[in-house]
Amino acid sequence: MAIGADRILTTHTGSLPRPRALTRLHARRARGEPVDAAELEAAAQAAVAAIVPKQIAAGIDIPNNGEQGRESFVLYLRDRLTGLGGESLRGGWQDIDAYPEFKADLQAASAGKETASMTANLPAAVGDVTYIGDAAMGAECAEFARALAPAKGQYREAFLAAPSPGIVAAVVQNKHYDTEEAYLAALATALRQEYAAILDAGFILQLDCPDLALERHASYQDRPLSDFIGFCERVITAINRAIEGLPKDRIRLHVCWGNYEGPHDADVPLEDILPTILHAKVGGFVLPFANPRHAHEHRLFRTHPLAEDQVLVAGVIDTLTNFVEHPEVVAERLERIADSLGDPKRLLAGTDCGFDTAAGRGRVSADVVWAKLRSMADGARLATERLRP
Repeated sequence: MAIGADRILTTHTGSLPRPRALTRLHARRARGEPVDAAELEAAAQAAVAAIVPKQIAAGIDIPNNGEQGRESFVLYLRDRLTGLGGESLRGGWQDIDAYPEFKADLQAASAGKETASMTANLPAAVGDVTYIGDAAMGAECAEFARALAPAKGQYREAFLAAPSPGIVAAVVQNKHYDTEEAYLAALATALRQEYAAILDAGFILQLDCPDLALERHASYQDRPLSDFIGFCERVITAINRAIEGLPKDRIRLHVCWGNYEGPHDADVPLEDILPTILHAKVGGFVLPFANPRHAHEHRLFRTHPLAEDQVLVAGVIDTLTNFVEHPEVVAERLERIADSLGDPKRLLAGTDCGFDTAAGRGRVSADVVWAKLRSMADGARLATERLRP
């Protein structure tokens, strides 16, 4: 994944703003309302065709399909897995519940918005989980390839994301398997087909694993840290099983503490989870270093270095604020992170998370998103000039 590239390359973390009409269709479908499948497919295809040139124009070297055809980064799998039904009940976040005034303001601001919820209408695992998404994944890859074709030579490589077994297990709760390990193993076997399809189509695979940080202040908020670390270890074991034999140098793993604006003062420190995360047999990691809670944690790479064949996609753009970061700010962030990493040739510039991880949930206006990405590209050029004279 671009080790030793001639400059600091740019990418992002996955989801990009969806057109409003497409968002409405996703939101209605997520609520269980009838939606014309052909209308949704046509709207998604048009959105993918439009999103690729926008990324190229913004200076993105490693684009994706913006997840335009998915209702969210994880729940699109409800159509690609068997054994789902019933209902899962997702609890609250520890930091939000601790601030009732903020929580009330947040709920008021969200009221009436047309969104695909990540906490309501969630299915559960009520039977054997297997993968039936070959046709859908194949169509998604082919659609992305068609959108990329006119931009041949204008980008370095391209990626598609897929969720980890751990975040699926957290959102789609287990009501069928005897143990969590058995459920994670079944998910790993099923999701391997999706992972392999993305790689076989020639794309970089990004594993979305917010569970490796988020679940500490979600489902594990009332349990000891050791219990959560145990969960992380089980998830990493499942991930390694799912990607065994697949090309490590074409797989990157994204971890974050939840893509929402909030206090985040209950977040587990990266120091507590990084040793476990680094056991993932992947070619790189995508981590957030732009937000105010975790911007300092890049220093951990001085004592917990990446392997020599791994890269770091460093989040240097905040996906929750409409501030457009100055290119000099981006460059300074990259320079600091490169110093901790020890090798600027293994550093890429990215975003902290996706801009619209569930349709309609994004907080940054679409025109500001593109300005932020352009600023990231400008900052990466500045940092390249200083780090690679």
